[in-house]
Amino acid sequence: MTHHAKSPVGLDGVAAAETRLSYLDGERGLLVVAGRRVEELATEFDFEAIAARLLSLATGSNHDPRKLRDEFAEARIQAFGRLPQLLAATDGMPVVAAFRAALAVVRPIPGLSAEASILGAMPVALAALVRRAEGREPVPPSPNLGHAADLLAMLTGRHPSDAEAKALDTYLVTVAEHSMNASTFAARVVASTGADLFMATTAAYCALTGPLHGGAPEPVLEMLDAIGSRERIAPWIDAALARGERLMGFGHRIYRVRDPRADVLRSAVATLGKSAADLGLAAEVEAYARQSLAKAKPDRALDTNVEFYTAILLDALGVPRQAFTPVFATARAAGWIAHALEQRKNGRLLRPTAAYIGEMPADA
Repeated sequence: MTHHAKSPVGLDGVAAAETRLSYLDGERGLLVVAGRRVEELATEFDFEAIAARLLSLATGSNHDPRKLRDEFAEARIQAFGRLPQLLAATDGMPVVAAFRAALAVVRPIPGLSAEASILGAMPVALAALVRRAEGREPVPPSPNLGHAADLLAMLTGRHPSDAEAKALDTYLVTVAEHSMNASTFAARVVASTGADLFMATTAAYCALTGPLHGGAPEPVLEMLDAIGSRERIAPWIDAALARGERLMGFGHRIYRVRDPRADVLRSAVATLGKSAADLGLAAEVEAYARQSLAKAKPDRALDTNVEFYTAILLDALGVPRQAFTPVFATARAAGWIAHALEQRKNGRLLRPTAAYIGEMPADA
């Protein structure tokens, strides 16, 4: 006898927690973070401010963005002093895997909170690992710069323009929180066991590295590179769809309409002017792809997602493709940590059941 019990596939529609951090309605294309539509976030918050707001909502105690900015700066300085140990522990590893190992060796910084220790160390580790992969020395952090500007400076070795810093800040704010996605759920599960924020953040990053969650921005650029010119848009996309291939940067597990974050990032790319990639080509690729997907797969909602313009924005800022996933993580960690803290307040172990579909003993 085989025992069958119905359960939601992939936990679809199951509310595993109550949260004050964000709300997502995929049917309407609505994302609310910290009480604001995502389209409004970048005009009201920088990364330090959205992190402070998320932490405040998670804990019920006020986090001052100005104080958090100072704590992040101090954490970056302290983390830079620990780079020799970090680099030794990650020797010979590709950047994405090395960043996971780096997170695992991040330690509390005396005088700073765990959240500041983690969020401050992440851009330092990321920039150093990327520069090592390129055969270059790490660049020390600048305590007078904001989080986004300093990340760019440590990555590229030059002081970013105001427009570049603002564009990256827009990206960090836009993707800092996104409800109960796979990596956030991983963070909450680990936090629910009583494990600390360092463990929860590392687990969340591991979930993010899976290709079904955070792995599409780099293939977007590969697709645009392969298309190359306006006259090749239609034949390239038509041929890809005829082969049954996925068009990168389109479709989302939750959104049934356009991902609202896509337009925020598209506007950020436009502010970079001539330093950006050919936004016109990208826009034409997007338009033709959406039209073609609607015709080829009318029963599926495959609209533009955040990864399409993430790829274009990060590329325009000079961020190497191997760094895309860790850069995403440096932003989303604000949400991961806030969710972990919120889960910790609940105090209950997340322990779902499974629908058993195997054989049962005859006498059971």
